[in-house]
Amino acid sequence: MKNGLQNIISGKSQVRHGNSIQAISGYLRKSKSPSGTFESGKQIKSEETALIKQFCDRNGFWITSININAFISSGAEQKVYLQNKHKVIKLNDSIYYESWEDYLNNLLLNNFYFPDTAYQLIGFYEQNKIVYAVVEQRFVESDSDTELENVKVFLTSNGFVNTRNNDYFNPELGIILEDLHDENVLTFQGALFFIDTVFYVIEDFYKP
Repeated sequence: MKNGLQNIISGKSQVRHGNSIQAISGYLRKSKSPSGTFESGKQIKSEETALIKQFCDRNGFWITSININAFISSGAEQKVYLQNKHKVIKLNDSIYYESWEDYLNNLLLNNFYFPDTAYQLIGFYEQNKIVYAVVEQRFVESDSDTELENVKVFLTSNGFVNTRNNDYFNPELGIILEDLHDENVLTFQGALFFIDTVFYVIEDFYKP
């Protein structure tokens, strides 16, 4: 499995709605200066943001307007808008991540593990000099409260260990999955739907 996930993140293998995510990731990897030339993650992210803007200019990948009347909610990391009765649009400025590439890896891992709520990257949007990734996701209804013990059982069966509260770690793969509280995992007809995930990969993930 680890080799398969490495291939997805590197763009060698496909995953649901992965094409545009992998295209941006590949562009960043190809275009970025060596990270050793930067003093901080903030500078790396600044360069990545410039490269994303360059990519959007060249490929017509800008979202030029957002229907603010369709606003549903917002948190520290994103704004959510209802697109129609089947889908939502989410604007994320990658604040939870040291780099845009880390955020894009999160999308790919989410789409691998939770294809029912896969993110489709449809473009980028700029407002007040802040660049947001714009992703489309299935709108999921909830018909009952999510039992966090069910989340724990599901993730444990997939190799994740509960480290604290609602955070998990897969020691075999080197993947961290955090913030799985009952607003980020919904229950509908007895099934769990992971609608907001925060995946990170550690250095060991890239080892054979």
